[in-house]
Amino acid sequence: MMQSTAAGDYRVLIVDDDFRVGQLHADMVNEIPGFQALDPVQDPRTVPQLVASLQPDLVLLDLYLPHVSGVELLRELHVDAIMISAATEPKNVAAALQAGALAFIIKPFGAKTLAAKLKGWARYRRQLATATDFDQQGVDRLYRTVQGAEDTAATTSTAPTEQAVLACVRQSREPMNVAEVAEAVGVARATAQRYLAALVASESLDLQLGYGTRGRPEHRYLAR
Repeated sequence: MMQSTAAGDYRVLIVDDDFRVGQLHADMVNEIPGFQALDPVQDPRTVPQLVASLQPDLVLLDLYLPHVSGVELLRELHVDAIMISAATEPKNVAAALQAGALAFIIKPFGAKTLAAKLKGWARYRRQLATATDFDQQGVDRLYRTVQGAEDTAATTSTAPTEQAVLACVRQSREPMNVAEVAEAVGVARATAQRYLAALVASESLDLQLGYGTRGRPEHRYLAR
């Protein structure tokens, strides 16, 4: 029976011809806050129809499957996917990435490895959702994020303007809007907006919706 999902959870479809392995990975997914595994699928021939009907946010896809390979299947799917496999030959990794896999996890893997990849993917999705435009640094950050890479190195090399925006909001006793941040830091409003969106996506700042006297919603930013 298909499991129900909590509102706001990312829905993950797991495709593995070994039922025990698929269920093990589903249990791992369900332990990660904000994620919910759908019933694992063993027959890859049913996956395109299931993706169309269930509309999962992410597919964890085994490389070697009966009837059709994971790489062939991935080319048919219009959904974010992470390839999972013990087949680590360069040709297999390259084929998975060329077919559109956002990441490649080597079997067997533990819950910590899967959680890092899924949380990185979730941050990647939030960055895409909150950004209005990307500069090169933002695109580079996006690639690091989707791989689940730790952001410690990125933090030390953050642009001075981004550091100034973060410090400005953290030092404020009240949530700040874009115009206030731009004036305090001494940058254009569009520049402040771009860095604020990046800081929200990386979970360095929180975003609130406030309503002014005219009833129009306004984004306000505050430190975590």
